[in-house]
Amino acid sequence: MPRIAIRSLKDYTIKVFEKLGMLCENAEITTDVLLASDRRGIASHGVARLARYVNGIRSGIMKAEAEPTIVKETPTTLLVDGNAGMGQVISVKIMRRVIEKAKTNGMAAAVIRNSNHYGIAGYCAMIALEHDLIGFSSTNSAPLVVPTFGKDAILGTNPIAVAVPADKERPFILDMATSTVPRGKLEVYERLNKETPPTWATDEKGSPATDPGRVLKNLLERAGGGLLPLGGAGEDGRGYKGFDLAAVVEILSGGLGLASMGPQVYGKKGQPPDVSHFLAAIDPAAFCDIDEFKRRMDSFIRMLKQTPRAEGAQRIWVAGEKEWEAQDRNKEEVDIDEPTLAMLAEIGEELGIEVAF
Repeated sequence: MPRIAIRSLKDYTIKVFEKLGMLCENAEITTDVLLASDRRGIASHGVARLARYVNGIRSGIMKAEAEPTIVKETPTTLLVDGNAGMGQVISVKIMRRVIEKAKTNGMAAAVIRNSNHYGIAGYCAMIALEHDLIGFSSTNSAPLVVPTFGKDAILGTNPIAVAVPADKERPFILDMATSTVPRGKLEVYERLNKETPPTWATDEKGSPATDPGRVLKNLLERAGGGLLPLGGAGEDGRGYKGFDLAAVVEILSGGLGLASMGPQVYGKKGQPPDVSHFLAAIDPAAFCDIDEFKRRMDSFIRMLKQTPRAEGAQRIWVAGEKEWEAQDRNKEEVDIDEPTLAMLAEIGEELGIEVAF
């Protein structure tokens, strides 16, 4: 794939959001979340998603100028109305509030309702690392995942992210969908004209599907089928565990927020989707010496990595390691596929913004 300068991508993307009515600060937040995804090798949630946000703002389901408002607050909790604003802006600003509460009270959490797609779940969780806190981030989403033994999509990919600080080792970063893969992975395969493995999704009859375009079309039209929960179809791979993890995320976000859940999310065409997020932070210093905790994390991570390997295996990977190494490779440039570059050029032409990459 072509290697594109991050500085050029950042300048361009900020200009796009500003042209659509976002304040500079908010455009920078949203852009940083997208580029963080590309830098960490998660192309499904990077600038390839820009058209989604452009179309969302133009259609009115994403409010470019909206700011979050506090509905209810205690010393350790927040209930927030996102006012149909940009999910990245809302979640980052509220996560900062959660962190301040956790630093004072040991732990804190926030539920955000009436929001939009907020990018990679790991971004908000990782903000906590700057303060030696453990960060947690999860969100519900459009109904994309079929339940175990079900035919129609009813829950979102509902990701879970946990970021834990360490001392000499890289922080432990779990950032995972509760489905086998996120929808963005199918979008990548469709752009590259590749078939998907039959264990990723089902067609409108509930049978294994390998055509990502067909699955995506069915999801858009709610015609049946969808992504499989983590573990796959049926009980042999224990797919019900992924299905129920998605349900837990739904409860923590949409449930606690008394907001949309399951098929109600993105339930009214042309209306804001009422996506909900759950964010939390824990201060290890509330339980033990923070330096000792970080050293303990080092020992734990090394223990996992030094486990005797299976025959033929080269390495044991701990959560976040592949993304950290991708980030190291992508300090100045990132891989952007040709279809995405064409999409970015088209948006630039429509908005009168020069594409300098």
